[in-house]
Amino acid sequence: MSFLELRHVSKSFGDTSVLKDVNLSVIEGEFVAVVGYSGQGKTTLMSMIAGLVPPDAGEILLEGRHVAGPGPDRGLVFQNYSLLPWLTVEENISLAVQAVFPDQSAAERAAHVDKYIAMVKLSHAKDRLPRQLSGGMRQRVSVARTLAIQPRVLLLDEPLSALDALTRSNLQDEITEIRNTTNATVLLITNSVDEALYLADRVVPLTLGPGATLDAPITVDIPRPRDRAALNHDPEFKRLRAEITDKLLGYGDRARQTVSRKLVLPDILPEDLSQPRVNRPPRRPSEEKRETIVSS
Repeated sequence: MSFLELRHVSKSFGDTSVLKDVNLSVIEGEFVAVVGYSGQGKTTLMSMIAGLVPPDAGEILLEGRHVAGPGPDRGLVFQNYSLLPWLTVEENISLAVQAVFPDQSAAERAAHVDKYIAMVKLSHAKDRLPRQLSGGMRQRVSVARTLAIQPRVLLLDEPLSALDALTRSNLQDEITEIRNTTNATVLLITNSVDEALYLADRVVPLTLGPGATLDAPITVDIPRPRDRAALNHDPEFKRLRAEITDKLLGYGDRARQTVSRKLVLPDILPEDLSQPRVNRPPRRPSEEKRETIVSS
């Protein structure tokens, strides 16, 4: 039975169709990665699942119940950390915990917060402000804050995209360790095929918009734990990487063909440099006037 399910979900902004007829089924404890180009609606998809943006059509179900708004059963880790700059690491996480677990005593809340700070290996920095942390450390705080509310589904909206390669690799390993520890259901949005294959049980390509949708899921049948160095020599990893990459490139090729048929040249000509520079209007073919001057 599906734990998280999207049925024929569509979303438009004005006259622009962003996502159309999106269907997805995730079982409990599964790690699913959606991979696609930037600007094709991945964050919109994640925002709808989080309940921050309502779909125009279709429905989103969690454990058979309709998702009508945000709730602590879905924890979203943003791309940009979203930490309050005047609060310490401990205070940022404690604020979220207090909102979700208001009946906890101060001692219980402190122990709860310390547990998740330790989980992301930041116990030594619990009293620091965000400006005193590196980008990777800030993202760890964001992950710890989301985990601390104990969501049923962990939503990761490209949380590692702004990090350097080494920090990104380290946090990928930490996400894997946390997922193994908590057995959480995870939905990751990424534009990295390698990251998706390293972390996920299934990878779902997102087509190009307007009206982007999810393609058929691809099962990652690579045993865990996965060794990053060994994967580069794994035949199944190479096959899956080629299959997903070919799909994504294929979407791009079709989009370029479509755009080329719609190419319209602008109705404008180069400036007439013989005219005065001040208030020199643009020249348009439709406004060109021709005169015949006969000299006497």
